[in-house]
Amino acid sequence: QVRLVESGGGLVQAGGSLRLSCLASGYTFSSYSMGWFRQAPGKEREFVAAISRSTVGTYYADSVKGRFTISRDNAKNTVYLQMDSLKPEDTAVYYCAKGQQIMAWATAPKRKDEYDYWGQGTQVTVSS
Repeated sequence: QVRLVESGGGLVQAGGSLRLSCLASGYTFSSYSMGWFRQAPGKEREFVAAISRSTVGTYYADSVKGRFTISRDNAKNTVYLQMDSLKPEDTAVYYCAKGQQIMAWATAPKRKDEYDYWGQGTQVTVSS
């Protein structure tokens, strides 16, 4: 069974940093792209970042570009989201998701239906 387990969330002051981790199991991790989404209560789940099978291919939402960095360690079956210069509007539950078996995207991988498995989520709270 495919399993995705996020960790690393917590409470941080505005301007601070957090690193989220997502440990994957049940499939060949290195063969698939991975994504991060976030959702605040009462709001739509929105795309944050994605990384392809390649160690080079990444894509970011405009709202986090320049502040967040997605990376992966295929030897550890783990995808990371390094979050710097955090803002109160970054407060949300963050989810990792299993994507497509590609090295690059023809279109931006923003749609939720492009991902077939999701983790349980980890809470990130940024105080003013």
